[in-house]
Amino acid sequence: MQDRRGIPTMLASLVAAVCSNAVHAQAGSDTAEAPQEVLVTAQRTAAPESKTPVAMTVLTGDMLRAIGADTAGELAKRLPNVHLDGAADGLKITIRGVTNADATDKGDPSAAFMLDGIYLARPQNQNQLLLDVDRIEVLRGPQGTLYGRNTTAGAINVITRTPQQRLEAEFGVEAGNYGMRKANGMLNVPVTSALALRAAVAVDRHDSYLNNGQGTGYALGQDRDNRAARLSAQLAIGPAATLLIRYDHSTNDYNPDTFVADTNFYRNVGTGRPGGNPVWYGAPAGERLTNRFMPPNAPLEQGWGHNSTSGVGAEFTWDLGPATLYYLGAHREFDLDFLTNYIYRVPAVATLGVRENFSGGQRQDSHELRIATNGERTVSAQAGLYWFRERSHSDYTFRDLTPIGLPPYYTFPTDPTIAKSRAAFGQLTWRVTPALRATAGLRYTTDEKSRVGATRYQQGPVFNPATDLEQPNAALIETDKRTWRLGLDYDLTAATFVYGTIATGYKAGGFNDGCLFGVTTFGVHCPAAAAVPAANLFYQPETLKSYEVGAKTRFWRNRASLNAAAFKYDYTNLQLSGSAIIGGAPRFITSNAGVASVRGLELDGAVQATADDRFTYGLTLLDAHYVSYTPVPGRSWADRKLDRAPAHVLSAGYERRVRLAGGEVRAGVTARRSAAYFISVPSTLTQYQVPAMSNVDATLSYRPLDAAWSVAAYGRNLGNKIAPVTIDSFGMAVPGAPRTYGVRVDYRY
Repeated sequence: MQDRRGIPTMLASLVAAVCSNAVHAQAGSDTAEAPQEVLVTAQRTAAPESKTPVAMTVLTGDMLRAIGADTAGELAKRLPNVHLDGAADGLKITIRGVTNADATDKGDPSAAFMLDGIYLARPQNQNQLLLDVDRIEVLRGPQGTLYGRNTTAGAINVITRTPQQRLEAEFGVEAGNYGMRKANGMLNVPVTSALALRAAVAVDRHDSYLNNGQGTGYALGQDRDNRAARLSAQLAIGPAATLLIRYDHSTNDYNPDTFVADTNFYRNVGTGRPGGNPVWYGAPAGERLTNRFMPPNAPLEQGWGHNSTSGVGAEFTWDLGPATLYYLGAHREFDLDFLTNYIYRVPAVATLGVRENFSGGQRQDSHELRIATNGERTVSAQAGLYWFRERSHSDYTFRDLTPIGLPPYYTFPTDPTIAKSRAAFGQLTWRVTPALRATAGLRYTTDEKSRVGATRYQQGPVFNPATDLEQPNAALIETDKRTWRLGLDYDLTAATFVYGTIATGYKAGGFNDGCLFGVTTFGVHCPAAAAVPAANLFYQPETLKSYEVGAKTRFWRNRASLNAAAFKYDYTNLQLSGSAIIGGAPRFITSNAGVASVRGLELDGAVQATADDRFTYGLTLLDAHYVSYTPVPGRSWADRKLDRAPAHVLSAGYERRVRLAGGEVRAGVTARRSAAYFISVPSTLTQYQVPAMSNVDATLSYRPLDAAWSVAAYGRNLGNKIAPVTIDSFGMAVPGAPRTYGVRVDYRY
C-alpha cells in the first residue's frame, strides 16, 4: 500500500511556498493593463473572487461565448478537479473525485446545481441551455452551511443577467459541423426610472454525434434541438427595496439512444465473470462512436425523447440600514418522456436488447428568507430559514427481458416520490484585526423522503390484477444533520490573501426498491414477498469533514495571479449507485461505501505578460481512494481509486491579440493533459481504466474598432480523442463528444 502520511505536510509546505513567493514577487516594467477583478457571491455577499475564502472558478458569459459553450456539460475542461459529463440520464457532476450515479427521482446529487440561487433537484434538468449568462461560479469543497444538503462535493451556481436601466440588445448566429446551428437574442428596455425589462431567447440544434452501424437507418442520439426563453422584470420599490421576477421556459427534442457497447473501448469485457479486467485498445474516433449492436431477442425502434422545463422565481431585497433582508423563492416544473433501446449484457445468458419507455415529471417549490448585516463591521453576520419540497412521478417500462425469465413487460410505476427539506442557518465573521478575520457558521437541516410505487410483472402494456404480479415499493426515511464551518483568513499583503477552513457536509439518506415486512406506508401494506431487510432497503446519509488551506495572490502589478488550495476530506457512508440482478431481476440500488479519503492540491492562475499576450495555467494533484469498502461480500476495495479522480491534470492556455488597421484579432489555444482514471461498476467488481489523454481547444475572433459586430471561430477537442463518459453494469458506454467547430457572428447595441 502506498504511504500517504507525508501528503498533508507536503501540501501545506507547497501552499506556504506559494504565499512566500507571492510576498516577494517584484513588479514588472511593462505597461500591460491588469485584468478586471470579478465580483462573486459565493459567500452570499458580493466580494472580489481574490478575497473569497473558497476554492472556486468563475466563468463569465463572454468566456462561454468565446469557446462556443452553451450547456454545463461543455465546461469541465476549464475547471480544476471537476468533471461535468452530459450523461444519458442527465448532468453528472464530479468534484474532487466525489460524484453520484442515482439520477432517479429518489436520488440526490453530491454537488448542488443552482440557477440564480435556486436549487435544481433533477440532473436531467441541469444541462439545459445557458441563456444570457452573467457568470458561473463553481465552488469546490463542501458548502453545507450556506447552501445546505447535497453539497458534499461542492456547488455550481449559474447566474443570469438582470434587467438594467439602459436600452441594449444582442443578437448572434452560429453554424458548425454535425449540422450545428444556433441563434440567440436579447433585448433590455428601461420602461420607467423604476422598472426595467429583459427578454432573452436561444435556439441550439445539432445532429447526432453517433454512427449507426446496425443497418436499420434509424437516427441515434447525442443530438440536440433546444429552445429556451427567459423574461425578467426588475422593479425599484422606493429608494431601499428591489423586486426581481424571472420566468423561463425551455424544451429539448432529442434521441436518448446515446450508447455504444463498452467493447468500442475495451477488450476482455462481457466474459460472464465478475471482477473482469477490461483492457483499453486504440481505435479511431469513428469506430468509438459507432453502434453496431443488433439485439438477438427483439427488434429495434426509433428512439425519441422530449423534455420541457419552466420556472418562475422572485428575489426581493430590502435595505433596512444596518442590515438587508433577502427573499428568494421559486416554483419549477420539469417533464420528460422518451423511448430508448438499451444494450443489456446478462452474464452467462447473452447480450440482449431492451426497449424502455419512460414518462415522468417533477414539481418543486423552494423559499429562503435571509438577513445580513451591511458594511464593514467588526462583527458581520447573516442568518436565514430555508424550505424545499419536491414531488415527482415516473413510470419505467422495460420490454424484451423474457430470455432471463421476466414477463414481456417489467415496469416501475411511482406516484408520488416526495422530498422535503427544512433548514435554519447562520454565519458570523469577526474582524479580529483589519487584516485577520475569523468565521463560524452552522446549519441545521431536517429531511423527509418518501415514495409510493411498485414493481410490476405484466403480460401486456396495461397492468391486469387478475394475471399480473405487483410488489410494492414503499418507504419513508427521515434524517437530520448539523453542518458547520470554521475559518480564518488573513491579508498577508494588500494583494495576497490566505485562508484555512474546517467544514462539514451532508447528503440525505434514502431507500431502494422494496418495503419493510408488515409496515404500512401511506396506505400501502408490505407483504412478505416484497419485504427487504432494513439494512438493504435504506442507505444512510453521506457525511464528510473537510480541511482546507489556500492562498490567492495577485502580483506583478496585478498582471499575474495564482490561486492555491490544499485539502483533505474524510468521507463516511459515501453513497454509490448502480444496477444489479437481485432475485433474478435487474434493480437499481444505492449502498454506503464505508469510508473514503480524498486529498489533493490545486494551483491555477493567469499572467498578462504584455498588453497583447495572456497565459493561463493549472495543475491539480488528487489522491481519492476508499479506506474501507466491500462492494460484495468477501471482496474489499480498500485503497482503490474513486471514480473520475485522475492523480494529476495539467492545463495551459495562451491568447494573443494582434491590432490591425481598424480592428483587432484574438487567437487562443488551451491544452489539457489528464492522467488515467477509473469508471467503476462495483456490483460486478469491474473497474474500467480511461488512459491518460490530452485535449486541445482553439479560438479565433475579429472585432472592428468602435463597431457593434464581431466574428469568432472555435474548435473543441481538436485531436478528436474519444473517451467514455459513463459505463454501466450492462455494458452500455456513453462516449464523449468528438471534434466540433463553429463560426459565430455577434451584434451588440
